[in-house]
Amino acid sequence: MSRRRLGYLFKHAQSRLAGLTGPALEPLGVDTRELAVLTVLDARTPISQQQAAQALRIDRTTMVAMIDALEGKGLVARRPHPDDRRKNAVELTAHGRDVLRDGSAAIDEAERVFLAPLSEDERRLVRVALDRLASG
Repeated sequence: MSRRRLGYLFKHAQSRLAGLTGPALEPLGVDTRELAVLTVLDARTPISQQQAAQALRIDRTTMVAMIDALEGKGLVARRPHPDDRRKNAVELTAHGRDVLRDGSAAIDEAERVFLAPLSEDERRLVRVALDRLASG
């Protein structure tokens, strides 16, 4: 039966989670991919666009477009990288930090609702198992 296949289960679970996270972030004007970029950029040291792209495993062209969009929303600012002026360091603006904080809280709540049918032990096991699978 196809409903027991991992691909089917992952696809439908992810679709249900996206149905919760998308609307949760909508009032903030970002989506989950943009929130992921803000999370990576929330570093103690300056990070280049290329480093952010590597951390998120996306190509440089896509990262440039995402940074352009986030910059247009006033969430990030590009500055010359302090160690290599040929690169741009990308930093969160004060508004970007606020959106990251509020977006993280919204995602936490959406995940809580998503995982609510499970017991506490099952929630922990799901996270541990998915982390292990994602890490290879």
